[in-house]
Amino acid sequence: MADKYLELVNTGFTKNLAKTLGLPRPSILRRHTPGAPLVPGPVLLLGNSPASQGLSDTMLGWGLDVRRHAVGEGKIGAIILMLDNVAEPGELSEPMLAAGHALRQLAPGGRVVSFSRPAGGTDAPAQAAARQGIDGAVRSLGRELRGGATANGVVLGERVDATAPSALAALRFLLSGRSAYVDGQFLHVDSTDGELPADFEKPLAGKVAVVTGAARGIGAAIAKTLRRDGATVVVVDVPAAGDALAKVANQVSGTALQLDITREDAGAVIIEHATSRHGKLDIVIHNAGITRDKLLANMDAAKWNSVIAVNLESQLRMNEAFLAAGLPGLRVVALASTSGIAGNRGQTNYAASKGGVIGMVRASAAGFAARGGGINAVAPGFIETDMTARIPVATRTVARMLMPSLMQGGLPLDVAEAIGFLASDSAAGINGSTLRVCGQSLVGA
Repeated sequence: MADKYLELVNTGFTKNLAKTLGLPRPSILRRHTPGAPLVPGPVLLLGNSPASQGLSDTMLGWGLDVRRHAVGEGKIGAIILMLDNVAEPGELSEPMLAAGHALRQLAPGGRVVSFSRPAGGTDAPAQAAARQGIDGAVRSLGRELRGGATANGVVLGERVDATAPSALAALRFLLSGRSAYVDGQFLHVDSTDGELPADFEKPLAGKVAVVTGAARGIGAAIAKTLRRDGATVVVVDVPAAGDALAKVANQVSGTALQLDITREDAGAVIIEHATSRHGKLDIVIHNAGITRDKLLANMDAAKWNSVIAVNLESQLRMNEAFLAAGLPGLRVVALASTSGIAGNRGQTNYAASKGGVIGMVRASAAGFAARGGGINAVAPGFIETDMTARIPVATRTVARMLMPSLMQGGLPLDVAEAIGFLASDSAAGINGSTLRVCGQSLVGA
């Protein structure tokens, strides 16, 4: 957090004082540390899915302690609910109640992950009801957990098994500290595409990535995270941010490209820089964005048009250039926002641009897939940045309390971790999706 509240209510004398006074005590979240265990204890695998044994064998191969029944008095690191074969609502009772009985043993920073199928219009009504019921149950469970624990799900396409590469990659992401601020969300794996990395600590080894808006904040965090995960990084920002951009480029041992992304030829310039300096282009992160907030009644054309131009139209033009260039296997991740899902007062222009990003990603998925690549979006919620630090303390505190389970804003790193996962080859089975990184705030769906 930008202030010291989280630290104060979790350490020393002030921790006890906060407990005595009944103050909200957000937990210190379990974030990724290289070399740390994937989960903080044994994994309890529940459900009678035919895929359970194969998933158990895979996790044992990862060095996890997998249990199929209650684990005595000790703590457990994760609960996995195998619900991909549920055909009617009554079948949810046994595994969900078994998970409920085990929750008291869930360690701080523990994880609950479900595997399920999408509810489609051609399903039998009972099956569709059961499948959609899983969505509501998991999201609700995420709001009940404490100690920095989270609940999320993996939704498998009808021809996808839980041991498909992207399903396993999604599971690892959701079990790990990389998903610290992802709560009550579902990753949809629609194909068997994807390949798990040889080194899970370097999933982007050998890749060349471009990050726009990289001079500061979330963009800089993305660049550093992609570099940590093995990528060669090109950082892009406007010429006015040249000094800060050069500093980030030095920190990630990459190259800097000063560029206004609203230029008609921005996509071609990015391709030329990446291929001439680094030989190829594998990943593009559309992070650059601006806000020009006003109530719509007070909005002028300059404020509206500038936000649409930077946040949305520039991405559309660059994507057209990338597709026209036929870049093989290009993976694109765009920054949306929960404002584009739920709306936000005084942000009609910003919400239109970010909702537009979500629509763009969905409609562009087939085009990128045809070239062996993919495109997805990440929608951050309340993230602690220099910009949010300027919000009055009382307003910031209220915003944090709107995250009922985690009770805190996220960090730029949390957004970067989700982007790094979606940019990897192991996420190739996920395409056209938007993943919220919002701590399951009360705004949006």
